[in-house]
Order: sequence, then C-alpha cells, then structure tokens
Amino acid sequence: MLHHTEGIVLGSLKYKESSLIVNVFTSVFGMQSYVVNGVRSSKSQGKTALFQPLTLLDMVVYYKPQRDLHRIAEAKLKYAYQQIPFDPVKRAIALFMTEIFGKVLRDEAENLGLFHLIKDGFIQLDHQVGPVGNFHLQILLKATSFLGFGPADGSDLLHQLQESGIHFSLRTKEQDVLDRLMAEPLGATIPVKYAFKKDLLEHILKFYQIHTDTLREIKSLEILKNIS
Repeated sequence: MLHHTEGIVLGSLKYKESSLIVNVFTSVFGMQSYVVNGVRSSKSQGKTALFQPLTLLDMVVYYKPQRDLHRIAEAKLKYAYQQIPFDPVKRAIALFMTEIFGKVLRDEAENLGLFHLIKDGFIQLDHQVGPVGNFHLQILLKATSFLGFGPADGSDLLHQLQESGIHFSLRTKEQDVLDRLMAEPLGATIPVKYAFKKDLLEHILKFYQIHTDTLREIKSLEILKNIS
C-alpha cells in the first residue's frame, strides 16, 4: 500500500552494483530502511544526491508491517540547503548530528515531535546568521524529552551522570548553562567558552550513553571539536 511521508536521510549503504539501502527517519513510520534500485547507475546521474545525509525528502513509499526493507515509489527534495553544504561549521554540525541521530534512532517508531524538531531545526540552522556553535548542544538536549529520557533540568542531568558512576569535575555554573540551553529557543545566543563547551558536549553524550546502547564510537566528534 502506498503512503505519503516526509523523511530525513540519516545514512545509506551501497547495495549490489547500482543500488542503495537508505535509512530514513520518516514523519509517518519513524525510522525505516528503503532499497533504491539503480540509483548509482550511469543512467541515474545526480539521483544519489537525493540520498545524502540530512537531506529532507517528500516521499511516496510502499509500506508493509513486519518488513525490514521497504521501497520508495517517488522521492523529491522537500528543502534544498543553501548554507550547510558550504559553511564548514554548519557542515560539521550537520554531519555530527546525522551520525548521532542515525545511531540513536535506529529502532525509533513514529515520533512526530522529534521529527519536526530535527527537520525544523536544521532548516533554521541553514538560515541562521551569526554564531551557531551551540546548536548541537541545544538540539541534543531538546531531543531527550521526545526520546523519553529528558532530564527535568541541568541539575537532574548532572545528578544522573553521577548516580551512574560517571565522575567528572563540575565547572562553575554548568548547571545554569544547561538550564539555559534546554529552556531557550533553538539558536539562541548563549555565551559559552570553547573549553567549557567541550565539557558540556562530553557530559551530554555520556547522558545519552547511559540511556541508549547504540551510541559508542562517534567518528565525526573530532572534526566537530576542531572546527566549532
């Protein structure tokens, strides 16, 4: 049966000679894997661009419950990024978040609130003028409530880390900064020094790790640290 859905591409793998298996977080079905035949053939030049990480798609798909792989009847670009592909900081943030969400949402069912947070957030990132260095911190923190393990506030997050046996040096005002990152709108200007930001990110990722079992090695983390 055919269904219309929006989707966010979170990864792809080469399949056979000319096809792809594409992992897409959809608005209707949650995380799904699709076989896209012939997209890598010489006759389909340019079509692989539709399935690059973080691409926002408008799709018509076949869906059958209990199947691991589905098929796409039609796919077109929902939104074309204007800055993310060319801005090194925005691109590094986008690649990092694609890797994180690709792992964390591996088995995620339909979650419309989280879908819109990611979709609308990255459109905002693409348009945003001025500093964007806190974007990944904010979207990670805001996503926790949709994933079912959101902390009540910064104090709760840090307390859970300590309760799980993770020991760290608590920086002055870290709790207050976490509170602001959670409460203020995505993209808000919140002054955070570089070294402090690295600690915040480490603590947020550890918080994810104690609540999920899919977030281990993060290949894009060093690139993000070096550029943002």
